[in-house]
Amino acid sequence: MHVPRKCNPKCYQSRVLPVLIKKYAVRLSKFDYRLSNKLGTQLQRLRCRVYYHALTFTDSIVEMGKRLVGRMRMKSKHFIALHLRFEPDMLAFSGCDYGGGEKERIELGEIRKRWKTLHTRNPDKVRRHGRCPLTPEEVGLMLRALGFGSDVHLYVASGEVYGGEETLALLKALFPNFHSKETIASKKELAPFSSFSSRMAALDFIVCDESDVFVTNNNGNMARMLAGRRRYFGHKPTIRPNAKKLYSLFMNRNNMTWEEFASKV
Repeated sequence: MHVPRKCNPKCYQSRVLPVLIKKYAVRLSKFDYRLSNKLGTQLQRLRCRVYYHALTFTDSIVEMGKRLVGRMRMKSKHFIALHLRFEPDMLAFSGCDYGGGEKERIELGEIRKRWKTLHTRNPDKVRRHGRCPLTPEEVGLMLRALGFGSDVHLYVASGEVYGGEETLALLKALFPNFHSKETIASKKELAPFSSFSSRMAALDFIVCDESDVFVTNNNGNMARMLAGRRRYFGHKPTIRPNAKKLYSLFMNRNNMTWEEFASKV
């Protein structure tokens, strides 16, 4: 349904209301962000309340999510949740180079063909500008530099990680108490969700939301929603790395002591 930009009350009553009554919902495309720029403080607060209280998952997702959180709490009173975002599609879209040579270039290049409008990028330049996700090892080094010890329990929210276990090995070496929904739940328990990426992401969302510290490795929608939600519902800590500033530290890490590196992080 198209509604004219200057739709008066009679217009809404005759065109919008009937659809709302019939469909129970109306999508206002390209509308919200324009409205939000002009709202006063009190209405902005109301807008936040509506957004964060409106999100509700189905009972089965909530139940399974709480079960995962409970199992993490049984392993440790406190735990970190990491939204790793190191899936093949993410790396391909970023146009970054992760040291996999010709094999990586071909594999990610094939995936990039899904987006017809993507331009060829200079991987080094993109990385210098902080537009590449940190590698699992880099995330682990950053967390250790911030003071999180090897005894910390780490829940990793992720889909298929590019490079699989080989890519994750260095992160697991830094944090041996490594968990994911696949390690703390059985295949049978995850079966109702495993065929739907959005449902699996919803389970991760719940665990990340309940974690003591949430770490994001990109600035996508899920990361932003969780950062805002955690701030709104209790000011729970969220770590959002500045990849641009960290880039030079990782490039020069072998030229400085661990103490100096940790201090700079």
